[in-house]
Amino acid sequence: MADRGTPRPDEAETFLRVLYERHGSALLRYAARMLGGDWHRAEDVVQEVAIRAWQHSADIDPADDSARPWLFTVVRNLVIDCRRAQAARPLELGDADLPHLAAPDAVDQALTAQVVIEAMADLAPFQREVLLHVYYLGRSVNQAAKVLGVPPGTVKSRTYYAMRALRRALAARGVTAC
Repeated sequence: MADRGTPRPDEAETFLRVLYERHGSALLRYAARMLGGDWHRAEDVVQEVAIRAWQHSADIDPADDSARPWLFTVVRNLVIDCRRAQAARPLELGDADLPHLAAPDAVDQALTAQVVIEAMADLAPFQREVLLHVYYLGRSVNQAAKVLGVPPGTVKSRTYYAMRALRRALAARGVTAC
């Protein structure tokens, strides 16, 4: 692998492709079992495992089975952290309290859209593009990957980092996420 300070995109794609091909389905099944069959959250956990594996790519060879114990341990720890975070949150209100909530009006929606458009301008073009396909056009990861001509794992990681960048851009404008 290249110097970790300046990772090359082709190395990252190769690393992640081999990781998903070799271990992805087993990690996904394990995460889904630990999460009570919630495949969407399991996919998020596996994506986070892939990011952490890439961060430790100097020590991990995704083509080697000796990486599996580390990968499964990371899945387990992430699921435990998720459960602890849920337990620490206050209970959610029931449907009976919903009628008392204020409904957004057209002005709020227009202002929100304007702030998001301005924040999107701060993102790199490939980040705007992936968010456009996944969130605005409602494409699945596989559909976006085909249109963009990149592997699905690349769409997932670009989406992850684009959302982080968008949150920072919104925070710089005084907008906080729920």
